Amino acid sequence: MSPLISVDELRALDPAPVLVDVTWNLAGPPGKQAYDAGHLPGAYFVDLDTELASTPGPGRHPLPAATTVTETFRRLGITSTDTPVVVYDAATSMSAARAWWTFRYFGLTNVQVLNGGLAAWRTAGGELTTEAPTGEQSTESSITNSAGGYGTTSEVAGGLIATPGHIPVLDAEGAAAVAAKGVLLDARAPERFAGEVEPMDPVAGHIPGAVNAPTTANVDETGHFLPPADLQARFTALGVTPDTETAVYCGSGVTAAHEALALESAGLPATVYIGSWSEWITDPTRPVATGKD
Repeated sequence: MSPLISVDELRALDPAPVLVDVTWNLAGPPGKQAYDAGHLPGAYFVDLDTELASTPGPGRHPLPAATTVTETFRRLGITSTDTPVVVYDAATSMSAARAWWTFRYFGLTNVQVLNGGLAAWRTAGGELTTEAPTGEQSTESSITNSAGGYGTTSEVAGGLIATPGHIPVLDAEGAAAVAAKGVLLDARAPERFAGEVEPMDPVAGHIPGAVNAPTTANVDETGHFLPPADLQARFTALGVTPDTETAVYCGSGVTAAHEALALESAGLPATVYIGSWSEWITDPTRPVATGKD
């Protein structure tokens, strides 16, 4: 199954999937405001900062707690690991990709990203609504993550218990190892990679050995991902092959998921260093490189 789905393919799905709006803006305003102004009919809003990440430290967007994701699954009415879920954001899928990656990490197996997001839906004549889905389940009561072992997900009455580990993830040591023996892609803008500017973090530069691959080059001017063959050609030129150990990182672990989504669309598996640059620099003994090469 492709990780991406078009507007026409979404309309043809039967049964209808759980629709999730993950509109998010790093510098604001809050994505909920955009959701309230108009979203796909039946779509739920999921907040990236509070439901797809935990409190910053170390790193700006560390993984959320399993109990948090369990509550989100419950609120969305997800009752099994293969419940079809389609996530989207305003256009470029930067934040939708974080939901795609996080939901899979916590056990879902049938998650896709609406290619082109809300903008593509509107261009295709899709209607918007300001009404939230009816029958949304309360998130007031907490669910204890009492599932069995690591990497398992249990179905319970009223929802699904999320557990971590269903796809691999890297820590700082693992990212450094990939940079040394494989290909570690840095998804940030070239000037941040080079250490020329750093608007978000206190230290500028990149992980030594990393290769710059800005996520902005994954999509066209409309926010749609490039065709798989074009993405494959792009990453192949950066040294990525199906047999290459490949990992990705960014500033805080959000756009790294977008890079992983583009790579998977191209048939090139990659692992995410979820702590990314904002975690890497919390240890002053870790080396920092600068420059474009």
